Amino acid sequence: MKIYDGQNIRNVALLGHGHTGKTQLVSALLYTAGAVNRLGKVDDGTSITDYDEEEIQRKFSISAALAHAEWGKTKINFIDTPGFNIFLHETEAVLPAADSALLLVHAVAGLEVQTEKTWSFCERYRLARAFVLNQMDRERASFDRTLAALREAFGRQVMPVQLPIGEERGFRGCVDLIRMRALVYDSNASGRAQESPIPDELQEAASRAHEALVEMVAEGNDKLMEEFFDQGTIPLEHLEQGLRQAVTERRIYPVLACAALPNIGSQGLLEFITGYLPSPVDRGEVEGTDQGGAPVKRKVADDQPVSAFVFKTVADPFAGRVSYFRVMSGVVKNEATLTNFNRGATERLSHIAVLQGKTQIPVAELRAGDLGAVAKLKDTLTGDTLGDKSSPIIYPKVKLPEPSISFAVEPKSRGDEDKLSTAIHRMLEEDLLLRFGRDPQTKQFLISGSGQQHVEVAVSKLKRRFNVEVTLKAPQVPYRETIRAKAEAQGKHKKQTGGHGQYGDCKIRMEPLPRGAGFEFVNHIFGGAIPKNFIPAVEKGIIEAAAKGFLAGYPVVDFRVILYDGSYHEVDSSELAFKLAGSKAFKACMEKAKPCLLEPIMNVEVIVPEGSAGEIMGNLTGRRGRVQGMDPKGGSTVIKAQVPLAEMLTYASDLTSMTQGRGTYSMEFSHYDIVPQPIADKIIAAAKAAGRGEEEEEE
Repeated sequence: MKIYDGQNIRNVALLGHGHTGKTQLVSALLYTAGAVNRLGKVDDGTSITDYDEEEIQRKFSISAALAHAEWGKTKINFIDTPGFNIFLHETEAVLPAADSALLLVHAVAGLEVQTEKTWSFCERYRLARAFVLNQMDRERASFDRTLAALREAFGRQVMPVQLPIGEERGFRGCVDLIRMRALVYDSNASGRAQESPIPDELQEAASRAHEALVEMVAEGNDKLMEEFFDQGTIPLEHLEQGLRQAVTERRIYPVLACAALPNIGSQGLLEFITGYLPSPVDRGEVEGTDQGGAPVKRKVADDQPVSAFVFKTVADPFAGRVSYFRVMSGVVKNEATLTNFNRGATERLSHIAVLQGKTQIPVAELRAGDLGAVAKLKDTLTGDTLGDKSSPIIYPKVKLPEPSISFAVEPKSRGDEDKLSTAIHRMLEEDLLLRFGRDPQTKQFLISGSGQQHVEVAVSKLKRRFNVEVTLKAPQVPYRETIRAKAEAQGKHKKQTGGHGQYGDCKIRMEPLPRGAGFEFVNHIFGGAIPKNFIPAVEKGIIEAAAKGFLAGYPVVDFRVILYDGSYHEVDSSELAFKLAGSKAFKACMEKAKPCLLEPIMNVEVIVPEGSAGEIMGNLTGRRGRVQGMDPKGGSTVIKAQVPLAEMLTYASDLTSMTQGRGTYSMEFSHYDIVPQPIADKIIAAAKAAGRGEEEEEE
């Protein structure tokens, strides 16, 4: 395997809405460049970067994958990413490995929700980018309509560098507006083009588009602007240099056209990637911190101290943990020993490799800017920095959103139960947005993710990779109980048996506290009515009773207890007796204090096509939601609302059917609020039928 310098490397992420053809385009580019010997197809399950069984079955990308090709003397590392909203966290997580992005746009559907979302990722990670209008061979595909939508959304810097030759099924190539030539592709899907003069019918449009491109390139460069005014144009060599600089500085966002399935446009795209997208070196210094948190900068160069950033982890049942890394500086050599600066551990990098989908190709070394993989690192996880222990630097981790949906999981058998924890934790290393834990209140094991499909895919992987089977259930809503009025009561525990009896007596006042305040215990005992050593027992009895609930078995929260009087017996009083007295006093107070149920209220943000906004708002209102506002964004509407969690458990599938899969949502906890009485009555009745609710008194 050849070794490449940073100047001759391009790290390119393919981003865009689901079904825009990212994976198919990677397959086409690899085939055209001769990196693979057949044109893989997503529909046949033979694409290079969708190799996971789950992806082959569902026909879309679930996790990011790497592949590489050589074009000229340049190595191109392709990062193929998921496009559906519930897997976009996987897309964002790998972007620190990229220097530029190709944003794929469906030439029929045009600008879609995730196009804008992935654009915002590019802004966040300061990536140079170009638009690729894919599926130009489809019926109703339109270059002009889609270009107009992109310009409206992203500004006049969106500039075509190609024009399509032919429309829909007649699409056969592109006019190169930089070199003013036509690239016409053969019909055997080789991806190679014949260079020819621009067709007569496109001459005028191509001339206008070329002039507009020249002006835009000159606009941000004083030297080129002067040349443009003097000569009325810019020589080709200077135009190419100026365009490369403008793309790197994110002043121009070029637009290209292709059809990945019949492999039309690949050669022009490969030439564009190697000619105009930035290398790792072009992006300047990389930034991190030292172990004390002070900023550190480092050149992307082979002569710098070695450092590498781990941007992805794959849990392979055979190879173990496989870490994908980017060499940020220096040279990573096979069998190198590096320090993990995040964890203080030492790691030996045995058998470093480059990836072609799932295939690992061994290499002797990787230079600054290149991407690679290594298996079986002991302590290293995604987001960690490895490097020379004498020159520490820590690169920032990607911050992902919190999961928006949880499901209860139950192992199908005792054997599955034993293996569940180990298998899940292997998967948590791979998928940064998955969460797994036990709800202390409901005692259920919960698995959380970005959406229902995300969790279902995780469960499917558990079975296929680790032979662990679980069933998914909607989780119990973590209701709470509270009081709305003040109350006083006495709790007396008196019992006479053979020998010592039991005696504890306390008087308490209860009063409500503001929402979220929790529990407060105030001791107002004076004159020794209850000895000091028994007062903690009263508090403990109240806390334990509150944890078991009063109405429906849910914890009681947001109340204050004032212990103000009581009595004791010299011989028969004990901690247990006062604990039971505290519990009785609490229950007696609850009967008078207007107890009620509380439910979690979520902040919900829904992104839907403009035409669906009215229906979605009506649906949220029907779920007892309060719409907080609407915000138009491109061709979409962002709706913000507060909705009870109990009403959102089935929302994912309902939103999909209402918007034909084009709507997305996220939610996070906001606060607890009182459950309306008719609904509370049903919850209480169901809890009592299930054997929860008021516990029998302890004897």
